[in-house]
Amino acid sequence: MKHYLARATIIPEIVEMIAGKYKISEEEALHKFYTSKTAEALSDDETGLYGQSALYIFGLYMEEIENIKEI
Repeated sequence: MKHYLARATIIPEIVEMIAGKYKISEEEALHKFYTSKTAEALSDDETGLYGQSALYIFGLYMEEIENIKEI
């Protein structure tokens, strides 16, 4: 599977998880995800994140958010 196809299939799942977790719209969740370091890493083919599950990437996103709250 091409990398862009893998991303296209997992990003909607991640956005749905974010929207559910924070009780926000999917549009807002999409914006929050796309402006995150996690999304930046996912877009970089060198990281290999495109081959991970949506749940794994959601976990990375959650870690990123928690780390921001601690600062």
